[in-house]
Amino acid sequence: MASQTLPDGDSMGTILGHPKGLFVLFFAEMWERFSYYGMRALLIFYLIQHWMFSDSEASVIYGAYTALVYIAPVVGGYLADRYLGQRKAVLFGAVLLTLGHAFMAVEGDGGQTGSAINVFWLALALIIVGSGFLKANISVMVGQLYPRTDVRRDPAYTIFYMGINVGAALGSLLCGYLGMHPDYGWSYGFGAAGVGMLLGLIVFILGKPLLLGRGEPKDPAALTGGKEWAIYGAGLAMVALCWVAVQYQDLVGVMLGGFGGALITYVLAIVTFKLPYGSYGRAPRGPFLVYILAALVMIFGIVRAATGSVEAIWLALGGLAVLIGVLIQQSLVKAFDERDRIFAALFLIIVSIIFWALFEQAGSSLNLFTDRHVDRSIFGWEPTAAMFQSLNAIYIVTLAPIFAGLWLWLGRRGFEPSAPMKFGLAVIQVGLGFLVLVWGAQAFGVNAATPVILIFLIYLLHTTGELCLSPVGLSAMNRLSPAHMASLVMGTWFFASATGNFAAGLIAAATGGEGVGEEAGKQVVLDVYSNVGWVAIGVGVAVLLLSPLVKKLMHLDTLVDDKAGDDLLGGSEVGEPQAAGVHPEGRG
Repeated sequence: MASQTLPDGDSMGTILGHPKGLFVLFFAEMWERFSYYGMRALLIFYLIQHWMFSDSEASVIYGAYTALVYIAPVVGGYLADRYLGQRKAVLFGAVLLTLGHAFMAVEGDGGQTGSAINVFWLALALIIVGSGFLKANISVMVGQLYPRTDVRRDPAYTIFYMGINVGAALGSLLCGYLGMHPDYGWSYGFGAAGVGMLLGLIVFILGKPLLLGRGEPKDPAALTGGKEWAIYGAGLAMVALCWVAVQYQDLVGVMLGGFGGALITYVLAIVTFKLPYGSYGRAPRGPFLVYILAALVMIFGIVRAATGSVEAIWLALGGLAVLIGVLIQQSLVKAFDERDRIFAALFLIIVSIIFWALFEQAGSSLNLFTDRHVDRSIFGWEPTAAMFQSLNAIYIVTLAPIFAGLWLWLGRRGFEPSAPMKFGLAVIQVGLGFLVLVWGAQAFGVNAATPVILIFLIYLLHTTGELCLSPVGLSAMNRLSPAHMASLVMGTWFFASATGNFAAGLIAAATGGEGVGEEAGKQVVLDVYSNVGWVAIGVGVAVLLLSPLVKKLMHLDTLVDDKAGDDLLGGSEVGEPQAAGVHPEGRG
């Protein structure tokens, strides 16, 4: 260990050449991911086996929960940026998470009639909001430890994201083992997750001096007079809102549909009417008014469709058709590179929703399939189904450096695939993973246990697909968005993760085969996997065919550097979908 003077003037001890504060954040995030993924591995089984929800009901609850986890950081990130600062926000989030995981260990008698289920809903709500405050801000603090020009920033994010995946792997293994082992049970599994989160909280509190004052409020005066406690009160109000939303999942669908439609039309309005003409007032009145009307009709149709109105789907499609017509008309009237780049970014965002809707079957339907229909024996030992949730994180730790090196090697030789092409490859791989499982299961017979090697293969293909999409998408959003719209476009990208997670719950619900027998239930799942697999292959091929056009819309030849940089630090090492409100810093 050596002492050195850092470029920004701070003098402190280092570990492996990095500030000690990095390792405080590393261990805090590692334990937080340990607890989150440990609980996530057990959740679908807990809903079905303990609370007695049907497969379909449990899958929709699971999808709503994971969607809310990716929405909450919008608020957590905003409150930290505007008022609390990252450190206090992370601390508040960690406290909520610790309480949430502690309440998860309260089992009650099971079933949906006792009062204990309300404690369970509260536990989920606390974890959702806690993740919103912690996940949105802890990665930002990593960047704050270094000057923008410090060459150690990329390696720092590599170390940090390694902690994410080590925690995810260990949590899935240990909590998945304890929670589903007949000698232990739910309280042990969720209790282990809670202990992990408590350790993360302790590390973060004790490590405060090593953070060198980073992540403190920008304007401490804004927190005086009880305002800080008012913000914490707002956080508890979010808990109450999530407590309701996670029980009434249709509310989540309505919110995703309405807000998502509004967000995308707002982004398009900026680059179609405001930026090309200098202001909305200078934009051509007729097309602008038609655009606004079409957007309102589309959003209303989406919201009504989310509440179950089939007729409203046609209303939404009609509004969308008119909106697209206006966009095409404006593209022909006035060429504008920034608008084209946003078109390309939104294309990638839509593709990502499809990817995450299929990829996120891992924690729900695929978890159930592994438990019910797979011969899990490995060299005479049979892991619990939940333990297989660790495979994605293990593959990430192993393969992320290889993929980062591969893109660099191909790029130096002029053969690196474009971002749209990588997205197409990602969707093809996630579809191929399902088809490999279906083909293998059918080859061995529907009435026979599916070999465990097929589970290893589907996770491998899904992980290689993730590595073609997640870090690539982060970088593409930052590169394609104008500097003053970077956070807005990045928020839209992360919002797609929430939408994909909710859609994943709906797809998983379609695999429910209750009451039709073991073999018939397995065939229902395989039929759904076969359908989504072929759809994914088709979508992926279509994306590959469209990739030259989308690449042309990116106008890479006219891109210029600005102060925000053109890439995300640590982007090549990201091994999980980030959440809305997460603001990794750009290269200086």
